[in-house]
Amino acid sequence: MKKIVFLLIGAVILTISAVNAQDNLREVYVREHVPHKKPVPYEYIREADVMWSKVVYRMIDLRQKQNLPLYYPTKPIGGRMNFVDLVLWGIDNEGIRAFSTTDPLNEFTAQMTIDQVDKVFGAGVDTTKTYDPNTGQPITIIVENPRKTSEIKKLLVKEKWFFDKNHSVMKVRIVGVSPIRVYNRRDADGNLTEDVLQTPTFWVYFPEIRPILSNHEVFNRQNDSQRISFDDFFMQRRFASHIYAVSNVYDNRWNNSFSQGVDALMEADQQKEWLFNIEHDLWEY
Repeated sequence: MKKIVFLLIGAVILTISAVNAQDNLREVYVREHVPHKKPVPYEYIREADVMWSKVVYRMIDLRQKQNLPLYYPTKPIGGRMNFVDLVLWGIDNEGIRAFSTTDPLNEFTAQMTIDQVDKVFGAGVDTTKTYDPNTGQPITIIVENPRKTSEIKKLLVKEKWFFDKNHSVMKVRIVGVSPIRVYNRRDADGNLTEDVLQTPTFWVYFPEIRPILSNHEVFNRQNDSQRISFDDFFMQRRFASHIYAVSNVYDNRWNNSFSQGVDALMEADQQKEWLFNIEHDLWEY
């Protein structure tokens, strides 16, 4: 009996050693810091200490140089994936909930199914007709289209800005993130046109995805051994963005609903300056 136990223990040790050896084929040391990292919990905030708050919607363009770590790699490389692929992996495997964008208040109420998520990403089954080269008879071919994650070029971020009088500081917390598909519209014949569409896919509740964001690395172009997690990237606000909307009496209308192009960016700068002045005016001298 003892021999059987020792044999089983030896087999387990050999299996673990084989797995570690397989991992070391890619690295000269075992990377343990980020894969085992947990998100830093939020500090408790009393309602009585919040003397001012505002909901801010911010647009992150993944094509900007500062935001490229969120967009690449377009396909998973050795366990490393981009932000959208990571969120979709969490939806498929970790029970992360995706909420519909049809809710005008974006309050994360209508949960989506996996099939609905596939649909908003252009995935599904298409049928095409061709002809058998031998008989000349028409043949129907079924083609499965994968999710078009490479078309996610922007992220819409919902934030809560508030002034904590207990610590006399302005704070911000990300509430949710919505990937935006940017693609060319097709005409009735299926040909691409020059019209560019921007379609929101779903909302995810940011505190719910923090555990998977905290143990997946973001590429560091200066140093491969000093990478941070996706959670650090967002919490440390290392992304470039512009304000897309601020909660208002007009049903949270977007900036591009009343201004376009440069005017929309100027409106975003004015809202940014307004937030700065609010923080400045809440101080007492």
